[in-house]
Amino acid sequence: MRHLNLLSRPIAAISAIALLALAAGCSKSTDTGTAGPASFATSQTTSAPQAKATSKLGDLSAFRNIAADVSAIVDKGDLPAAKARIKDLEVAWDSAEAGLKPRAADDWHRLDKAIDPALSALRADAPNQTDCKKAMADLLSTFDSLQAKL
Repeated sequence: MRHLNLLSRPIAAISAIALLALAAGCSKSTDTGTAGPASFATSQTTSAPQAKATSKLGDLSAFRNIAADVSAIVDKGDLPAAKARIKDLEVAWDSAEAGLKPRAADDWHRLDKAIDPALSALRADAPNQTDCKKAMADLLSTFDSLQAKL
């Protein structure tokens, strides 16, 4: 019985990774008209209505939802909490890279470069709300422009 217990943990971990990869849009889909699961978004708070259109990269709503959460936290002035939440975006984005980047490399790089200033602003030795707000507004604008580009 102990042998089965030792096998179940790695299997559970692999299953969880596979599900997260699917939720992030790592597999190419020929049906671009449907929205995929937004498993990375843990909050209902967004700063703009959710767009139904998907970008060339696929459904970015899970990533945008995290960015909107971070932006709302920054607006409240809780920069340590925003710094912690943006880590979720970084991890989700990095995990989905292999599936997203081949779809539209230019768009992927554009969004990746918009995420970097947000990470830097929130991780600065002495982050300030003005810089963080601007970085988050720019990031959300990039998400929206990629979705509107279709």
